[in-house]
Amino acid sequence: MSLVSNGSPGSAPPLVAAAHRLAESGELRSGILAIDGPSGSGKSTFADALAARLAELGRPPLLIRTDDYATWDDPASWWPELESDVLAPFGRSHDVTYRPRTWYDGAAHPGPVQHLRWAPLMILEGVTAARQAISSRVARALWIDGPDAPQRLERAVGRDGEDQRELLAAWQRFEEGWFAVDRTRERCQIVRY
Repeated sequence: MSLVSNGSPGSAPPLVAAAHRLAESGELRSGILAIDGPSGSGKSTFADALAARLAELGRPPLLIRTDDYATWDDPASWWPELESDVLAPFGRSHDVTYRPRTWYDGAAHPGPVQHLRWAPLMILEGVTAARQAISSRVARALWIDGPDAPQRLERAVGRDGEDQRELLAAWQRFEEGWFAVDRTRERCQIVRY
């Protein structure tokens, strides 16, 4: 099944169409689907469209975002918390209870407890979602191949605000190094739009 969509770069409809095609293919039934790629590439758009379409088809997945854990100061080493909160219970077919980060006074804090009912399919979306540490447990890994870095930065600034530009640019530098060392893209099926 092709996950290449025609359309202008950065447009949501082709990416949403690709997500709907994947949901409708019947290929996603159980396990962990990791959706990775650089910030501003369209990962959240794809994951949201996929989860919504799967729910419409009677197969609602769990949707977990790495942004629920990552912070500017801790972009990747929070993984053990995700393992214990989410991945371990999911692997035992148990419900998931975790505390996504909330932001106030410029800092991240554990937010209110979230309780999600177990489902046979989990979508893990965000930067580092398809990291080497989880590759043996992932049923499928996708890489959202969005526009170039300057365009992605503008998209992220448009989403998060001009006051976040410096932090988002630093995040892009982190991602570039992370992906080079982890070689994430090499393990993923590429989604182009």
